[in-house]
Amino acid sequence: MPKRLLTLLLLLIFATPIYATTLKIATLAPDGTSWMKMLRSGAEEVEQRTEGRVKLRFYPGGVMGNDNSVLRKIHIGQLHGGAITAGGLAAIYPDIQLYSLPFLFRSFDEVDYVRKQMDPILIHGLEQAGFISYGISEGGFAYLMSQLPLARVEELQQRKIWSPEGDQISLSAFRSIGVSPVPLPLTDVLTGLQTGLIDTVGSSPVGAIALQWHTRIKHVADIPLIYLYGTLVIHEKALKKIAPGDRAILKAVMEAHFQQINAKNRQDNLGARAALQQQGIQFYQPMDGERASWQQLIDKVEANLKQENRLDPALVQQLQQLLDSYRKSQG
Repeated sequence: MPKRLLTLLLLLIFATPIYATTLKIATLAPDGTSWMKMLRSGAEEVEQRTEGRVKLRFYPGGVMGNDNSVLRKIHIGQLHGGAITAGGLAAIYPDIQLYSLPFLFRSFDEVDYVRKQMDPILIHGLEQAGFISYGISEGGFAYLMSQLPLARVEELQQRKIWSPEGDQISLSAFRSIGVSPVPLPLTDVLTGLQTGLIDTVGSSPVGAIALQWHTRIKHVADIPLIYLYGTLVIHEKALKKIAPGDRAILKAVMEAHFQQINAKNRQDNLGARAALQQQGIQFYQPMDGERASWQQLIDKVEANLKQENRLDPALVQQLQQLLDSYRKSQG
């Protein structure tokens, strides 16, 4: 081969650009929240450590639609992943809602004990469904928040309560206690509160503030209703385009950032709770005469959900055994 031609070929080889893979990620989380700031920080680190070969582009605030829309766009390749709630992921892996059973946890100590042992099982289940998870992040406890009083069970049954669209567990739980919830996507909840379509929501303190729901709320039933959480998932098909070394960097960085998000969200919720109280929103503990009524309600919800078997009975049993073990150890 002539020397001149060889030189030209070498120049072409070394001049060939290294194309970056840009992963398009959607989420309902509003831009500017600590969740989004930490996701963007992780994306910057990934891009830096892969020398620009892997980039993450975020679409926050529900601009790509609700969780169902995001999953549909992932399947057709318009998006590659999403930071999605457990309820939103139920369509691809129902058991991801394991921690969403109403009135399941009584404290964050119970949450930490159970999650340490059950998170890897749920993450593996998502992987079997074709989605790689980078860790589960806490959204906090949801409380029933309303424009009207919620001190008594009878008052709860008179409220127009929001149920997350597609969340069959919440829908079934409310119906089992004589409540007819109004299913709505997350993006329509504020409008529903403003128009009177609904008057009661289940939300964490930080979620109520971030989504502006607190502007329509006056009363909170101070009993943990549901444990909220979500995860960043990326379709396995999109990751196959990335070199193994870069995939390892992506995994290490985003898992580390999700652990930080998990801890930060708990701190933020404690601060948000105090902020709601400072704004005059009333938190009600059940009165002594009402505690039995609330416990009967909780027992009825648990019995109904167990009968319906919406989740893998073996997983539910394993979780309950962990809780029983922890509670006995605490006396």
